[in-house]
Amino acid sequence: MNLHPGWLLLLLSVCAGVWSVPIDRNASPTEAPHEDEKPEENVDTGLYYDRYLREVIEVLETDPHFREKLQTANTEDIKNGRLSKELDLVGHHVRTRLDELKRQEMSRLRMLLKAKLDSTNTQSLQIDHASMLKQFEHLDPHNQNTFEAKDLELLISTATKDLENYDAERHEEFKRYEMLKEHERREYLRGLDQEKREQEEKRMQELKDKHRHHPKVNVPGSVAQLREVWQETDGLDPHEFNPKTFFKLHDSNGDGLLDEQELEALFTKELEKVYNSKNEEDDMMEMEEERLRMREHVMKNVDVNKDRLVTMEEFLQSTQKREFNNPREWETLDDTKPVYTEAELLRFEAELKDKEEELKRRAETLRQEQDLLHERGKALDAQRKEYQQAVLEMSQRQNQQPADHKQPPTGPHGELQFHQETNKLEDQEVKTPVEQEADTPNNLPAEPPQNLPTHT
Repeated sequence: MNLHPGWLLLLLSVCAGVWSVPIDRNASPTEAPHEDEKPEENVDTGLYYDRYLREVIEVLETDPHFREKLQTANTEDIKNGRLSKELDLVGHHVRTRLDELKRQEMSRLRMLLKAKLDSTNTQSLQIDHASMLKQFEHLDPHNQNTFEAKDLELLISTATKDLENYDAERHEEFKRYEMLKEHERREYLRGLDQEKREQEEKRMQELKDKHRHHPKVNVPGSVAQLREVWQETDGLDPHEFNPKTFFKLHDSNGDGLLDEQELEALFTKELEKVYNSKNEEDDMMEMEEERLRMREHVMKNVDVNKDRLVTMEEFLQSTQKREFNNPREWETLDDTKPVYTEAELLRFEAELKDKEEELKRRAETLRQEQDLLHERGKALDAQRKEYQQAVLEMSQRQNQQPADHKQPPTGPHGELQFHQETNKLEDQEVKTPVEQEADTPNNLPAEPPQNLPTHT
């Protein structure tokens, strides 16, 4: 979807420096573009909510009323939130889709925060609640179900602020890169003997001197720099240089504006004088920092209203300034003082040492946990073997039992059949005491009968 230039302020123009893609203008003007070639639309802003921002804009542009208001809105209307009030007039299906997008974003942020908490030891580390709340600045967290005008206002204001700070973050990232490079250089030399160290220092100095030896670099935005692009990139006569024609040639999307990406493409020829990816002495990270410095220099002198866009009027006005015809040479990073001080480097090295110690402690903790798990595994394996041995012994004992310990035979109906001796024994056991007394033999001598009647 092609976005309106107003939205380009937020998505492309404000953040075009994220991707520095040079524009090839060596092709013939009469050459028709290929049908399968489409303009790049999804330039990532680098924001952690880039997808949410892009989807909200695309949904809003499907509403005819909002799109009409967008066509007439200026940069200030978008940045100060006046355009957000038009959200109440969009169609129901648009609001429903926006509500769904917000709920998805809230769910995504909750998952990210939970993962961050789970990955840290909350008992030993203090939770940075302010940093966590900052993750929700681009939407209203108190209303988690519907997308309202306040959500659109927060999204636009937060995106504008974050993107405006992006250049500063890139400079800071480059500074840390340079300090790390210097730290590694010193550590490498410290590990060599005297003779080898002197040889390496000499070789490094030769590479540095070779890098410094390059053609003159014109000041970005000067007549010399633009005329060189006009001649070498556009293939036109340098004596017929025309600023208005030059602007139209490099306004790639034809919106009457030069964004930061289109400006940075103009510096490619100057950067190629200093940097080549095939050369050992040339650092491509430094080249991107140089590109950023050039763009900031041009925007500072040309962008009058500071909206990070260059209009035709602003560009033509810049050609009337005295600096435009200044033939001086551009000072590259090699010609300026280092981006860090020795004190900053020492603090950086101390941070590296602390992080290294922390990594060692974590590695030791993991090693101890691994040893503990190994010991537990051995104990469990021993228990398993003991259990298997006990089961085997029990099975063997059952197979070795004598035959008289087996169950007595059963009859045709499943009744048990006992031996006769057993039945006799039971009969004896169930006799009454009287019967037992009658069966007992009398061994006493017989007495004569007494008081018998006399027979006559």
